[in-house]
Amino acid sequence: MAHESAGCFFDGTKQMKFKPEYPNHAAEKERIGVLLLNLGTPSAPKPEAVRAYLREFLSDTRVVELPKWVWQPLLHGIVLPLRSKKSAHAYEKIWFKEGSPLLVFTRRQAEGLRRLLPETVCVEYAMTYGKPSIAESIDALKSQGVGKLLVLPLYPQYAASCTGAALDKVWREILAQRNQMSVCSISRFYDHPAYIRALAQQIHNYRAQHGSGDLLMFSFHGIPQRHNDLGDPYPDECRRTAQLTAKELGLTEKDYVVSFQSRFGKNKWIEPSTQTLFSTLPKKQGVRRLDVICPGFVSDCLETMEEIAIAGREQFHAAGGEQFHYIPCLNDNPEFLDALVRILQDNSAWLAAAES
Repeated sequence: MAHESAGCFFDGTKQMKFKPEYPNHAAEKERIGVLLLNLGTPSAPKPEAVRAYLREFLSDTRVVELPKWVWQPLLHGIVLPLRSKKSAHAYEKIWFKEGSPLLVFTRRQAEGLRRLLPETVCVEYAMTYGKPSIAESIDALKSQGVGKLLVLPLYPQYAASCTGAALDKVWREILAQRNQMSVCSISRFYDHPAYIRALAQQIHNYRAQHGSGDLLMFSFHGIPQRHNDLGDPYPDECRRTAQLTAKELGLTEKDYVVSFQSRFGKNKWIEPSTQTLFSTLPKKQGVRRLDVICPGFVSDCLETMEEIAIAGREQFHAAGGEQFHYIPCLNDNPEFLDALVRILQDNSAWLAAAES
């Protein structure tokens, strides 16, 4: 049985404290806000910073679906001590002067949207893990008088461990509001025509400048096979993105391959494995030049710049491959910023009204 008290809500198990409201919460016309969400990044390419980030990330039950009593001892006793230093070294290879590439490109995407959307629309960005946090960015939007919130996780394909985890944190923040915002979330845009065109244009422009390989690889981040078996639509959405992009480029099924990278742990993950293909394509299929793009990431980051562009290149060459071309993510390309505007417009009548 639920009971109310001043400033609190009791649901029989815990007490929820509502956040105080800003003076402008009763404004006649509530402003529209856009919140871009990405995964997160350490604050520095140092073991202690990476450890703090990984502890938060890998403690999320959306990411690792194991009982806490099983997972937490393994996380703190084995995973964090081993991975923190190794990952910090990897981050050092790709770190920008401005900071983490993921953070830099996400910030630029938000800045680009501010220029393209009406001045009355507020735009912020946040990370599911690390800074700026979702709580901080929602608070910043509310302080500007935002009462209608458009939430766009920057994951084209839905996965519970990424999009689901990000939206969980949004809903927790809304739950804590006394005067709750109206919220519209866009959980995926894997087949949106504007996204597909931007992706195809990125590939076309790169190949026009550098030539084309024997094969185009679409490498997506992987998920455990068990997640897919339980109903996660991610692999199907990845394959559909690749199919639509290939069609836009005029490619046949022989011209491209879909694979999944970043396997973690010993359990079975969805296949084929990107890393396995790096070793087998030159030997078994005679692929001498390979072009690789990572459409599941809209911003270059550790998984694209180090895992693919550096380590993947080395693995492909060691297996006998001759040329390895990594095609950068969409990042803050004008075509992608225009696509984000279209995606937001097509999913919200609020923006259409604001621009009329």
